[in-house]
Amino acid sequence: MYEEKIDAYFASSALREDLIQGISRLVGVKSVREEPQPGAPFGPGPRAALDEALRLCADWGFETRDYDHYVGLAQLNDKPTQLHILGHLDVVGEGAGWDTDPYTCVEKDDILYGRGVSDDKGPVVAALLAMRAVRDLNIPVSKNVTLIMGTDEESGSQDIAYYYAREPYAPMAFTPDADFPVINIEKGHYHPDFGAQWAPETVTPRVSALQGGFRVNVVPPEARATVLGVTPADLAKLCAGVEERSGAKLTVTEMEGGVEVHCLGKNAHAAMPDGGINAIQALLEVLARLPLADCPSTKAVRAMAGLFPFGDTRGKALGIAQSDHSGDLTLNLALITLTGAGFTAKFDARVPVCATKENCADVCEENLGKCGIQVLDAREMTATHVVEADSPLVKTLLQCYSDVTGEEDPQPIAIGGGTYVHDIPGGVAFGCDFPGFDPKMHSANEQASVENLLKSAKIFALAIARLCA
Repeated sequence: MYEEKIDAYFASSALREDLIQGISRLVGVKSVREEPQPGAPFGPGPRAALDEALRLCADWGFETRDYDHYVGLAQLNDKPTQLHILGHLDVVGEGAGWDTDPYTCVEKDDILYGRGVSDDKGPVVAALLAMRAVRDLNIPVSKNVTLIMGTDEESGSQDIAYYYAREPYAPMAFTPDADFPVINIEKGHYHPDFGAQWAPETVTPRVSALQGGFRVNVVPPEARATVLGVTPADLAKLCAGVEERSGAKLTVTEMEGGVEVHCLGKNAHAAMPDGGINAIQALLEVLARLPLADCPSTKAVRAMAGLFPFGDTRGKALGIAQSDHSGDLTLNLALITLTGAGFTAKFDARVPVCATKENCADVCEENLGKCGIQVLDAREMTATHVVEADSPLVKTLLQCYSDVTGEEDPQPIAIGGGTYVHDIPGGVAFGCDFPGFDPKMHSANEQASVENLLKSAKIFALAIARLCA
């Protein structure tokens, strides 16, 4: 049977090297979204990563297509398509705190380090390797698999929307961009822009500038503020207390007329905010406790510190905390900019199935409004994505996972992250992260296990064989 052939195929040491070399080629391209250019809808980095991925696919003998530089395709064969496997080549920015060059894939003790080794370049290569195994082993399939490699997953998935606006969905779809065993529920999203404006201020002491965060789906690792009318001595004891409680690192530098305060936290994926240290929230705690003048900027700083206190990753202070079988609502205060004329901010909430406009968005707007803060862009809440646990796709994938890992009766799970399949009917997330392994997605020192990636590829190969038989 082909199960034994697949086992033998993935035992090859040469295959391990092919996997690492393929990932290294992709990680070596800094594919962070930038301003669009001709022929590069999401900037030159994502376009370069797509070009390199298509070269890798061609080198491994697959027919490819560059779909208007939005996505790239690799085909298993020329039969009718049964399965879409969707992975992405774009990455979030590297942030601070790396022990290695984030854009060089480094291997140490079976662990790969580099931006994208887990999210999602490593899994893309694992899926391609699975397709190669099915082809090389001549496993009898009557249907095609298309690997769709996108370039905008981290910034809104306009790439996949562009593709599916022109091409049909496949009967089945999964993305190797999350966790095993199978993700059949993805929480909804709510991420409004909000803020306030005021007339120019002259009183002191006051916060004259505040800047933090760089991406809505990342726990902000840095924030800094300018405070006029105070000295470093005024902040020393206060900063020490916040450092001890939060784990953030605060640095105060004297400047003409006041101080600059820098806060270094720890980035993490916004869907898992407990794994990070939110620099904005830690800095707000410091600023809100200073003896500042009674002025609009002070009221805004204190209101934000009250509505988004450090450690509150569930929206309790904002009044929107809730939970059900899909998990807790999680909240990440991601961005803030304060100037002499006002401030704007943005949070990223991942909401459970029970969340509604009435018990989430309306409550948020009401409680912000009580503090003089207005929602500037009342974005609609993205609905949760639910695929029934007894669907043929979910049942088959769970069985493949069980057969390779030996785990008995694995059950589908829910996550806060949103993947490519969020708007694809019947689509699920399937790997590549195994329980107990922390890939440090969106953080410094992102990592992936070579053994786990090879095991993932084996599971994918088995799934292709069964789904496309």
